[in-house]
Amino acid sequence: MSARTLNLTEPLYDYLLSINRPLPNILQRLRDETLQLPNAMMQISVEQGAFMSLLIKLMGVRKVLEVGVFTGYSTLIVAMALPEDGSLVACDVSDEWTSIGKKYWKEAQVEHKIDLRIAPALQTLEALLKDGHAESFDFIFIDADKPNYDGYYEHALKLLRINGLIAIDNTLWSGQVADVSIQDESTVALRILNAKLRDDTRIDLSVLPVGDGLTLALKR
Repeated sequence: MSARTLNLTEPLYDYLLSINRPLPNILQRLRDETLQLPNAMMQISVEQGAFMSLLIKLMGVRKVLEVGVFTGYSTLIVAMALPEDGSLVACDVSDEWTSIGKKYWKEAQVEHKIDLRIAPALQTLEALLKDGHAESFDFIFIDADKPNYDGYYEHALKLLRINGLIAIDNTLWSGQVADVSIQDESTVALRILNAKLRDDTRIDLSVLPVGDGLTLALKR
């Protein structure tokens, strides 16, 4: 037994992956293609993807908002977990990176579920509010530029239904949030948001050491 989360050594992490279900071929191929990119570290971990897929199914999620797409790995996982009539609004600013994911979305026959919007995400979130989507999303995943995380979070709360879930990626930030000598803009923004969420009475909160830190906020 352990009173705290285990430190995942390389052999233990390999074992963790070995006792999870193997990735469907299409997810593995998208993951492999993304791993060839110089910024491949922006892709979520295998176990985080599996966890998010399970959450989607457990909650009976039908409407998702994703802030930050990159090459569309998390987008594909979520779309595959949604029911046939489910929908996912995906926000990103890059045609180049999202174009990688599009071919896999099409092959997986989930592209009809995905509404990709290429624009600064805060503009897209404002447009969704103006178009009557307030309190209509079941699940919102935030994984984009860290200095804007607080703005994404506040918009997400408005767009999320009561008892809907916000998942925020990178909240442990490779441990940098715990090192006060590190004062770059992204790290400071994450520290401020983490402290804010701890005290936010609008949500129920769980911060998990999954991937690079995954925060779950359930709207009250």
